[in-house]
Amino acid sequence: MMEALKSSSSMEFSERLSSSVKEVDKIIRSYLPKVEGYQETVMDAMNYSFMAGGKRLRPMIMLKSYKAFGGEGRIIEPFMAALEMIHTYSLVHDDLPEMDNDELRRGKPTTHIKYGQAMAVLAGDGLLNFAFETALKAVDMEPSQEESLRILKAMKVLSGKAGIYGMIGGQVVDVESEKKNEQLSMEQLIFIHENKTAALLQSALMIGAILAGASDEDISVLEEAGRHIGVAFQIQDDILDVTSTTEVLGKPVGSDEENGKLTYVSYNGLEKATEDQKAMSAQAVSILTKLKDTKCQNEHMEFLIELVESLVNRKL
Repeated sequence: MMEALKSSSSMEFSERLSSSVKEVDKIIRSYLPKVEGYQETVMDAMNYSFMAGGKRLRPMIMLKSYKAFGGEGRIIEPFMAALEMIHTYSLVHDDLPEMDNDELRRGKPTTHIKYGQAMAVLAGDGLLNFAFETALKAVDMEPSQEESLRILKAMKVLSGKAGIYGMIGGQVVDVESEKKNEQLSMEQLIFIHENKTAALLQSALMIGAILAGASDEDISVLEEAGRHIGVAFQIQDDILDVTSTTEVLGKPVGSDEENGKLTYVSYNGLEKATEDQKAMSAQAVSILTKLKDTKCQNEHMEFLIELVESLVNRKL
């Protein structure tokens, strides 16, 4: 009986997740640039990369965080699109020969394979710059003075988490360690995961709450939850790289080992990596559950909790 209830609950969440992905995808696609003008090739490459698919996890988390704290209206939408553009640009650059040297992304040729390396670099640059143009479209929605201040606060988080003290900072340590062929310490490896992966997930939670008018205390709590989610998410990526298949994952598996890249799995072994991933996911769930019980007793926070729990067992 219990197994049947779990299966029913899992199917219900899967249906809601699929519906949310479609909703988010429709919103963020509407902010893509039109392919026109002398520079149309870079726009085409940007849109190709952006529309290659994906979980739309970050904008979905942002939207749910916004609604969990009582946010209403469309002011969140340009930030959702902007965050996914930043995430996409990072993937375009990650796939380049100078970085991870991958030829497949979500089952499709990577941007540099389809458009060439130079255009892939420009497409990544274009997505990053256009992300901030897009986020600032929130200003065109005639926000109140209070909302305008929230937009500025959200922009600060977006730029900080994407920059040298966030995602790029983590990428720098990752790239330098490979270039120097040095053995990373566990502290350095966690730093990479906390910044390269977790920073954008933190920004999703934080910006949603900021634009909804959440307190600084709650935003700080969400930042901590995002750190646990991000590190757990990256560990699961490392696990899938050694346990999944190219057909299932949509990109080459075993590439980390082939490129001599140190990962959480190669450092700690598969068993401990799996245990740590589950423990970090549980910490994130505990933080979000406390918020649900005290501040956000609604379906959106419940969905966020279920989403984090689903990351533990994801196969893609």
